[in-house]
Amino acid sequence: MQVRAVGICVKPEQPQLADFVGELEEWLRDRGVRVALDPQAARWKGEVAPAFEESVGKVDVVVVLGGDGTLLAAARAIGERGVPILGVSLGTLGFLTETTSDELYHALEDVLAGRYRIESRMRLEVQAERAGRTQVRVLALNDAVIGKSALSRMIDLETTADGSPVTTYHADGLIVATPTGSSAYSLSAGGPLLLPEFEAIVLTPICPHTLTQRPLVLPATCCVEIRVHAARGGDVQLTVDGQVGQALTEGDRVRVRRALHPARLLVPPGRNRFEVMRAKLRWGER
Repeated sequence: MQVRAVGICVKPEQPQLADFVGELEEWLRDRGVRVALDPQAARWKGEVAPAFEESVGKVDVVVVLGGDGTLLAAARAIGERGVPILGVSLGTLGFLTETTSDELYHALEDVLAGRYRIESRMRLEVQAERAGRTQVRVLALNDAVIGKSALSRMIDLETTADGSPVTTYHADGLIVATPTGSSAYSLSAGGPLLLPEFEAIVLTPICPHTLTQRPLVLPATCCVEIRVHAARGGDVQLTVDGQVGQALTEGDRVRVRRALHPARLLVPPGRNRFEVMRAKLRWGER
């Protein structure tokens, strides 16, 4: 793949990145690469840029400067397009944004020279319905979470897989995660850690009332359907990738299945997945 154009997506409300973005833009243009800034980065330069969803279809690679949340937003803006993403970590943990700012230009040299590896990451198509009408449909790279509000009681979530009853979770909520998302909220709730290239769907209940309701790993081909029973009181919310929300009520259905189009992440050649886990999770340290 020849890289003729690069999109730059930045973490919002971080004007201190303006000089960094300017240097990156100049570096790319010196190498004959066209640059498309997202509206936030363009604003720092006193320019106006179209919505990133519009410009991303005209670039070959997207460079994300921020943390995992910024990358999740960029992946959603890319939608079903197969544009590869290079995530550059400016935060602390950064499971998705594996490249550090110090490694950025070396990584871009590899990308421009074709010395890179693309990892396909399974995504979920999440759809919420009320009385047969779609309320929201969105792609998730990490997870879809159905949870109660802070002051409400436990909720009942009637769950099926390919039409077969799984159980009714009586809990604070339920996380439906991808292998990529298994290292996020699902892991904090006691779910298993899956390698990102493994295709599966993870169901992780949040503080279940019945301790025998444990995390469950389903084949990626499953269609998971969750019916909300909120009669115990309180508000229920669907949250996708921690960024897109939809209020739910009694009888609403959330349908989750593998999306047809995965996300494509650029990773350094030779990067070992267990090396990443040891570094990020501090395995082996005392």
